[in-house]
Amino acid sequence: MNKIAVLIGSESDRKTIEASTPYFEYFGLDWELKVLSAHRNPKEVEEFAINARDNGYAILVGAAGMAAHLAGALKASSTLPIIGIPLPGGMMDGLDSLLSTVQMPKGVPVATMSVGKAGAINAAIFCAEILSITDEEIAEKLLQFKGNGCKL
Repeated sequence: MNKIAVLIGSESDRKTIEASTPYFEYFGLDWELKVLSAHRNPKEVEEFAINARDNGYAILVGAAGMAAHLAGALKASSTLPIIGIPLPGGMMDGLDSLLSTVQMPKGVPVATMSVGKAGAINAAIFCAEILSITDEEIAEKLLQFKGNGCKL
């Protein structure tokens, strides 16, 4: 159970998230990208989150801009680790989505990355760090990555 689901709220977010692809590949992570919006597909997001653990997912990542409710919507229905990636495009080019993602209520934790491509890349690395707790191969790749100045 080491699968990772990265959900984006809109097809237009794909290019930003694809910046993380080389990192997911480097660490050998099993991940997939899905387009589901917290606002346009709320029932599908809820159903996906409720069933994620039974479907073999270990980590869920929600990437969204503006109101950025996707990570919080995932967390509302899952006990898996959730990572939020705020995306640019709204007020002040992502500040609104950053604040929406990071301001989760007590008891509903979402690990929030930085805005945009850097956040997408950091989310992939953070997934590797979480999974390295029980996977020595990923742990070794993380040591190599750190030894290379955190560069691929």
